[in-house]
Amino acid sequence: MAEKKLVIPPKKYRGPTAVVSARLPADLIASIDRAAEKTGYNRNEIIEKCLEYAIERLDTEEGRGT
Repeated sequence: MAEKKLVIPPKKYRGPTAVVSARLPADLIASIDRAAEKTGYNRNEIIEKCLEYAIERLDTEEGRGT
């Protein structure tokens, strides 16, 4: 089975936001920063895209999504 890639589309306004803080391993932050450098998005935008991608594909014991 081929590995699915995260494709990051152009930026668009998404409405109001809120600040969230999270502790991440340094190597994960370095990977996020490399992705940001390659795509022209900032760290926050990369994290947001990755979280959206993961949440849309999340399975829980109760069923799909949150």
